[in-house]
Amino acid sequence: MRAAKMEESEPERKRVRTDEAGAAGSRSEAEDEDDEDYVPYVPLRQRRQLLLQKLLQRRRKGAAEEEQQDSGSEPRGDEDDIPLGPQSNVSLLDQHQHLKEKAEARKESAKEKQLKEEEKILESVAEGRALMSVKEMAKGITYDDPIKTSWTPPRYVLSMSEERHERVRKKYHILVEGDGIPPPIKSFKEMKFPAAILRGLKKKGIHHPTPIQIQGIPTILSGRDMIGIAFTGSGKTLVFTLPVIMFCLEQEKRLPFSKREGPYGLIICPSRELARQTHGILEYYCRLLQEDSSPLLRCALCIGGMSVKEQMETIRHGVHMMVATPGRLMDLLQKKMVSLDICRYLALDEADRMIDMGFEGDIRTIFSYFKGQRQTLLFSATMPKKIQNFAKSALVKPVTINVGRAGAASLDVIQEVEYVKEEAKMVYLLECLQKTPPPVLIFAEKKADVDAIHEYLLLKGVEAVAIHGGKDQEERTKAIEAFREGKKDVLVATDVASKGLDFPAIQHVINYDMPEEIENYVHRIGRTGRSGNTGIATTFINKACDESVLMDLKALLLEAKQKVPPVLQVLHCGDESMLDIGGERGCAFCGGLGHRITDCPKLEAMQTKQALGVAALGPSCGHGACGDPCQGRHPLPAARQVRQEVLAEGMGSAVCRRPIRRGTAGELGGPGRWPGARG
Repeated sequence: MRAAKMEESEPERKRVRTDEAGAAGSRSEAEDEDDEDYVPYVPLRQRRQLLLQKLLQRRRKGAAEEEQQDSGSEPRGDEDDIPLGPQSNVSLLDQHQHLKEKAEARKESAKEKQLKEEEKILESVAEGRALMSVKEMAKGITYDDPIKTSWTPPRYVLSMSEERHERVRKKYHILVEGDGIPPPIKSFKEMKFPAAILRGLKKKGIHHPTPIQIQGIPTILSGRDMIGIAFTGSGKTLVFTLPVIMFCLEQEKRLPFSKREGPYGLIICPSRELARQTHGILEYYCRLLQEDSSPLLRCALCIGGMSVKEQMETIRHGVHMMVATPGRLMDLLQKKMVSLDICRYLALDEADRMIDMGFEGDIRTIFSYFKGQRQTLLFSATMPKKIQNFAKSALVKPVTINVGRAGAASLDVIQEVEYVKEEAKMVYLLECLQKTPPPVLIFAEKKADVDAIHEYLLLKGVEAVAIHGGKDQEERTKAIEAFREGKKDVLVATDVASKGLDFPAIQHVINYDMPEEIENYVHRIGRTGRSGNTGIATTFINKACDESVLMDLKALLLEAKQKVPPVLQVLHCGDESMLDIGGERGCAFCGGLGHRITDCPKLEAMQTKQALGVAALGPSCGHGACGDPCQGRHPLPAARQVRQEVLAEGMGSAVCRRPIRRGTAGELGGPGRWPGARG
């Protein structure tokens, strides 16, 4: 019995053990599975750092893709695929060249991006309306062909090939743009000027034309509209004064001018002093022609500060030519004292200032008084690309003549830049005066500084005179005449004397301060080193000067191969290779060489003033430049009122009495040479 019971209990025990073994096996398998699914605990701080790193990687990747799309360059992924280690089939030199080419491609794309941005800025600041009168724009009047004249070049010049003309231009560094450019002529006699004019030129010591005259005078005599750009002292005034004398002489010989008729030629200058100087040149050659049995040519001077009655005395007898400043001319036109009905010749001297923001409305108003087509000429030593593009809208198939870069300093001027503290300027000024014998010209930005310098020099026994816009016209005229005649040794002036004035034998120009714009600096130092003579220009700078202007000054000195002082050598404008992109160096808005239009302080100042609601940047009436007492305080509505009156009255009450007979020489079928020309 006991044995049987033991046999029965053994299988049960085995089953229990088997069940226990199975349960133990299943527990071990579950534990293994739990070990595989185990995730270690990561602290919250570490999890946040990992998440932040992932987000940064995504942003960098997205920015890189956008940059590749904008620049059009190859994706950077290709560079990552290039093995960085040694390659058995490619030499190290080839690898270096490949990487260098890729870097240059990325650099070129950056330049293209810069050019596109600059084009957008130029388009945004460009004037939407063309530089035309209101009547011409309202009626859609356009002229396709330039005015025809009776003048033709000598036959042997016409027979020359275009290649020979190009060789002449290349020899004299003349750059021309335009269609059907007249040939350059290398002597005044071959330009068919009368003997009296040739004698007058020799008396002035002018025996051969300068580069701007070689190409500019034939262009104007051919009746073409023109933009003339040349460095200061290159003889630009003769380029537009001699042709207008010949045009008026031809008109007078065909049909004498009657009372109150004229002018036929109009020259507009930005300052009274420049207008008076230009008027003197015209009077000189007209007097020589009269002495040579030619008809009397009358020239009127219309500037502020003079009696209107005195000016009208000349106009009543009939006037052939008129030299004027914008303010006085607009006043006479508004009062119908002057008529531009038969005027066919218009020259704007220092045109970059005339067309700039402050004078644009004045020029449009003056254009509104013209009837019929006119020959328009623009001249300056500094004319930025923005002004050139805008000026071309007023011209018919213009010829652009450029002798040297627009805004470049004359190579005949030795430029010396010195760091002088503000409180030491006045004392150091006396030391600088000892560099050269008189006459010496001193420029200052503020009228108060001009008066202070003048008083200091007089106390030290220096024979000095001063001019600025705050002085009356009689005092300014006497000061300039005394300085020109050598009675005074020093002339102290604001920038009113820096534009176009020609003083004989000035060897030294001192800039008491650095002007706010680099183009004013170019005009200042251009008062010396004229007509091939050498001069010295000394400029005082200190920490009060604007850094952007100093950068432009440094670039100007390097361009002219002048010594750069240590204080300017330490100035850097970032990547200097970006200054030469697009085939044009520097800023297209102001002409400065030390920056691009994207960093132009003048443009930034203009945009700031516009944002503040300032209507105009400069003089609104034109008097500020010519020195009238208003100093640019007249409101703009006066100009608009003139324009409205002109339109309402049909462009003036006076009707042109002889529109057919007082035509151009080509329309009248005139001869092929000037009256009185020989040879």
